[in-house]
Amino acid sequence: MHFPVRTTAVLALLGLSAVAPLAQAQDNYPNKPIRLVVGFPAGGPTDVVARAFGDFAARALGQPVVVDNKPGANTILAAEAVASAPADGYTLLLGALNHTMIPALYSNRVKFDALRSFAPVCSMAVSPTVLVVGPSMPVKTLSEFLAAVRAKPGERTYATPGSGSGGHFASEQFNRLAGTRMNHIPYKGAAQAVTDLMGGQVDSSFATLGSVLPQVQSGKLRALALAVASPQRSPLLPEVPTFEESGVKGYSADAWYGLLAPAGTPADIVAKLTKASAEFARAPATAEKLRGLGMQPQNICGSAFTAQLDGEIKAASKTARELNLKID
Repeated sequence: MHFPVRTTAVLALLGLSAVAPLAQAQDNYPNKPIRLVVGFPAGGPTDVVARAFGDFAARALGQPVVVDNKPGANTILAAEAVASAPADGYTLLLGALNHTMIPALYSNRVKFDALRSFAPVCSMAVSPTVLVVGPSMPVKTLSEFLAAVRAKPGERTYATPGSGSGGHFASEQFNRLAGTRMNHIPYKGAAQAVTDLMGGQVDSSFATLGSVLPQVQSGKLRALALAVASPQRSPLLPEVPTFEESGVKGYSADAWYGLLAPAGTPADIVAKLTKASAEFARAPATAEKLRGLGMQPQNICGSAFTAQLDGEIKAASKTARELNLKID
């Protein structure tokens, strides 16, 4: 179809006028409150990181950041809400390690891709996994723990917050690396698992440091080894050796907490979020806040964060296949 020159010019102007508000909105981002979705109830470690970042980002970006707790279905509900939101930077996800386990555990109910439906921004905090034992297993070192487990294959127990949880995957990864076999006791959350561990009903747990730090510091639980990505010990428990030091090589089970936006979020908006995330991770007040939760600041952004998530998804899927583990 051929349009007169004047009509073509008008259409071109109309096209430009349609693009202009979008470009202006991106330049002025943010110009309204930001919603930060969390897949856990209020008060948990992910929620605490979300609120700390929200307070910081509100000052850095000049707009309120409203935390929206949307627990349920192992964080699927929260992730789905963000994956289906407009890619305009106003609906974000404060995700955690559970996010990369979704593809391994669910195949029918998930309406998004855990990696491709998102624009990973930055990981901002990390909590190492720690092997802790209770009174039913009076060992003091990892080598003593291994000897006790190997002496009774399949009889020693480990507690987790549930089947398919981060603790479950971390435990089975350890079993595979160390050549051990233990009996899995799943709970409906970390609190009851820790209570029974202190009471001697179960022998051990591969837990995030934040979930057991007070009990370790009070002497109610004994920490044998830490799984950390770096070769250094955790400054939170400097007397506890790493698994690497203790002879279990290549074991890393850090629990990260990071920011993800919907896929297709404009690059300039992602850049502003990346800057705010990096500044949050570097702030002295952040380190002080996280230390009390058994966490440390972390600043892994962009393609490096994407690669980390991709690797974790593949590793979790491999472990789930080996365990024949599916939830739906």
